[in-house]
Amino acid sequence: MGKKDTKAKEYLSDNNRFADLCNFVLFQGEQVIKAETLTGKDTTETLSVLGIDDKEIEFQKWRDLLKSVVVKRNKDVVFVLIGVENQSDIHYAMPVKNMIYDALNYGSQVKESAKKHREKHDKLTSAEFLSGFQKNEKLTPVITITLYWGAENWDGPRRLHDMFENPDEMFLKYIPDYHINLLVPKEIDDFDKFQTALGEVLAVIKVSDDKEQMKQLLFSNPMYQRMDNESVAAINALIGTAIPLNKTEGVTNMCKAWDDLMNEGREEGRIKGREEGRIKGREEGRIKMIADFLLNGGTQEQAKTMLKASDAEIEAACGMLPVNVN
Repeated sequence: MGKKDTKAKEYLSDNNRFADLCNFVLFQGEQVIKAETLTGKDTTETLSVLGIDDKEIEFQKWRDLLKSVVVKRNKDVVFVLIGVENQSDIHYAMPVKNMIYDALNYGSQVKESAKKHREKHDKLTSAEFLSGFQKNEKLTPVITITLYWGAENWDGPRRLHDMFENPDEMFLKYIPDYHINLLVPKEIDDFDKFQTALGEVLAVIKVSDDKEQMKQLLFSNPMYQRMDNESVAAINALIGTAIPLNKTEGVTNMCKAWDDLMNEGREEGRIKGREEGRIKGREEGRIKMIADFLLNGGTQEQAKTMLKASDAEIEAACGMLPVNVN
């Protein structure tokens, strides 16, 4: 896992931000999922299946984040597992990747059910014994959200059927599709639906490739004047900035920090320009000296020996002379 994905995982491990993301993607910002109802789960997805040679083959994958959620809606209580996959880069097989995670989790639920029945010596029908799953048992739904942390547009597939080349419609109806629940900063229009600083972080990513839009965003939202350091650190890691953190207060004024960085950059540019100007002046002065030497009767060979002139310098000097000098 790269540095950006590691920072994104760390940032979203916070239950408040995790719930905020889920509510934005699944409920258009309505506060349905509460942070206090989230419980972290093992992100290792494992499943052992019976191979053709009667040996078990074990599959193992690691999700970024997985939490169990209790959702109370319309007087009903629903239990669901929600996983988050962080992508700092576009993944062109994302539907397959997420589909495997979900399938492994469902397989693990069936396997765990079979294990419990064996331990309790439950009486099962032959069909139930075969599957390890009782007729009236139910699975816990699994939802996977993909959060793309890049500033570019997502140009990868969003469903399994997008990955087929010229599929015949006659066959597609027999091939189950799989859609990814994808969140892309460039596609977000209303960041006010977020309840945590996650919204401000994603808003910064959206305009991170445009300095003018970045400045306009930072100075139009007072939240950026006292941004929590965890969010600022996430921004630094995800878009490559180096905004210094105010460790004394625990919050950082991003507006001032951004201005300081821009002023620093302009000053560095001026210093670099002056230095480049001095170097160019010295080079031009040396070429003129060689040209004067040739103009006053010196030969190119003498210039190489006496002035340590290079072939490129002599060629440039000759170009300054009104006539060719040998």
